[in-house]
Amino acid sequence: MRALIWDGPNAMHVDDAPDPGDPGPDELILRPEAVGICGSEVEGYLGHMGNRIPPLVMGHEFAGTVVAAGSEARELDGARVAVNPLSGCGECRLCRSGFSNLCKDRVLVGVHVPGAFADFVRVRAVDARVLPDGVSARVGALMEPLANGVHAVRLAPGGVESAVVLGAGTIGLVTLQAALLEGILHVAVVEPQDERRARAAALGAHAVYGTPEEARDAGEPDLVLDAVGAQATRALGLELLGPGGTMVCIGLAADDTTLGFHDVIRSQHRIQGSYAYTMPDFDQAHEWLVSGQASLGDDLTAVRPLHDGPEQFARLAGGPPPPEFKVFLAP
Repeated sequence: MRALIWDGPNAMHVDDAPDPGDPGPDELILRPEAVGICGSEVEGYLGHMGNRIPPLVMGHEFAGTVVAAGSEARELDGARVAVNPLSGCGECRLCRSGFSNLCKDRVLVGVHVPGAFADFVRVRAVDARVLPDGVSARVGALMEPLANGVHAVRLAPGGVESAVVLGAGTIGLVTLQAALLEGILHVAVVEPQDERRARAAALGAHAVYGTPEEARDAGEPDLVLDAVGAQATRALGLELLGPGGTMVCIGLAADDTTLGFHDVIRSQHRIQGSYAYTMPDFDQAHEWLVSGQASLGDDLTAVRPLHDGPEQFARLAGGPPPPEFKVFLAP
């Protein structure tokens, strides 16, 4: 089969790769129909993610058609499905407590096992969710990023009435939608790019700010959701946050960050990391996307052939951001 292979920093090519073979009893072989390029994969392409080791077939945001099903999953043979690519061992204390995303032996398709930037990908049947007729593979592939937003919002303590999302890229937009659908009364977005601010407003943001100064003048939110993860956004998030508030950190743009902690202590701020999602988060994302309650809009997503992968990764890594809010590859 053909696959998009990452060779190391700034190096990627399409070539032959081993077929996944026959599925195990509880496995599926999927033909991907839309595979999203994630921001974390662009960082991996640049060599900034130590959990990705070349040569590697990435691709963890995907949906497609089941072409072979194991003996315990025959009912899914031929089905169109979206797949939760993250699984835990199911037996450790964290998994038993509902935190499979934190399992020390967790497996992420496209990081620990070959991903979906290929003609075929092997997945666990238990991680597949059927797509109803009329729901596109692009919508199915958005379930993984939306699950990140669901998880981040649900990590906040109860009683949140106002929130600010920093950044209106894909993760920022899905986090915005998760915050709105979870019932937070006022959700604002801070984003310097005009097109992204307009999209955030179209998706329901109660306010959009183009500069930190505008956000500072708008009051102190109970919750800040940092979908960027840069030095500047982490510092801004704490500056905006009201006393007793929570900043949930999702973005991974930078590793090292320097923050002043006197105000964190005096304001009793809570800094909360958010990693990925659990299956209940993924199922919530499935429900909202299938029902049409959540969407990025088909006009703002693009599906390109697999052989365009090296060019697309280089384009996304080099910036500025593309006109599409989400780029998918279709093997």
